[in-house]
Amino acid sequence: MKELFKQRQSAFLALHRKYLPYVLNDHFILVLIFLLGFILFQYSQILKHFPKNHYPIILFLVAVYLILLAIGKPASYLEPADRHYLLRQEACIISHLKEAAKRSYFLWTSISLGLLTLLYPLMAKLGLAIVAFLALLVLFICLKWFIQQRKASALLEDGRLKWDQAIAYELARQQGILKFYALFTNVKGISGTFKERKYLNPITKAFPKKSQYLWTNLYLRSFLRGSDYLGLFIRLSLLSCLSLIFIKNHYLAIGLNFVWTYLLYFQLLALYHYYDYFYLGQLYPVNNKLKKTNLFYFLRLLAGVSLVLQLLFCRSIIVLVGIVVTILFLTLVYIPYKIKNMID
Repeated sequence: MKELFKQRQSAFLALHRKYLPYVLNDHFILVLIFLLGFILFQYSQILKHFPKNHYPIILFLVAVYLILLAIGKPASYLEPADRHYLLRQEACIISHLKEAAKRSYFLWTSISLGLLTLLYPLMAKLGLAIVAFLALLVLFICLKWFIQQRKASALLEDGRLKWDQAIAYELARQQGILKFYALFTNVKGISGTFKERKYLNPITKAFPKKSQYLWTNLYLRSFLRGSDYLGLFIRLSLLSCLSLIFIKNHYLAIGLNFVWTYLLYFQLLALYHYYDYFYLGQLYPVNNKLKKTNLFYFLRLLAGVSLVLQLLFCRSIIVLVGIVVTILFLTLVYIPYKIKNMID
């Protein structure tokens, strides 16, 4: 059993090695370097000119502390077929799950303690003594152990494994990692769910039910009701707006806004293939040209929504010009080029 799960772990780590180069490409590393430099500079400025109002700093530190307590899931590497073929090995699976919880605990506790140590200068400025800080770290270690054990025990009931829940938990963990990689490249193995979201039904009436809007209507429904695209649009749009609000350096704000907007439309291009396995779609008496033009039209509409949202948080003419240039570049150059390559 140990050998089996070691092979599965190696296979999943191989996926990390496959997709990480797409994440840590030259352009993204350059952005990260500038962002890290900006964060360190702002951190030093806060320490030199510590604000008189301590409540925002306290709230920030409490939020970081709680988030670090919550993150980290045990990696069990269970698969759907295991509920049938490994049923007789349930005791070994439970033992493996407990070991996975311990590994997750040591990994995330080490990372969290390092981050909390980096934040100690802020705590010292608030008047926290080194003894009190060490007590907080000890409390963190104990709470983290309790939380990780609770995550593992939640998959057990009366000493028996909840197979369906444990498998769903592991699949959700892996899907979360793969969806992160999907922000940067095409990733195989991502699955999604479908939710009706009745409160969004009025939006589906925006386009008439005519043949020239066939694919636009389908793209709109997959965008609103799929498990990925709407959430992705909200998250990356929020990051773009937060970059414009909190980053005072205009050029850095424009650069980060470009990164988030680019990642958004890179992912939304996958809508083109959303109905590839819907065979009735292949029987429609329309050609791929309509599919292409409808996708381009739909993405331009979303770009217009993004532009309006971002302009609401624009603080200068330079940022305004940067936002407009970003949207124009994506809609007039990048998106048509990518759609053409998809069809070819």
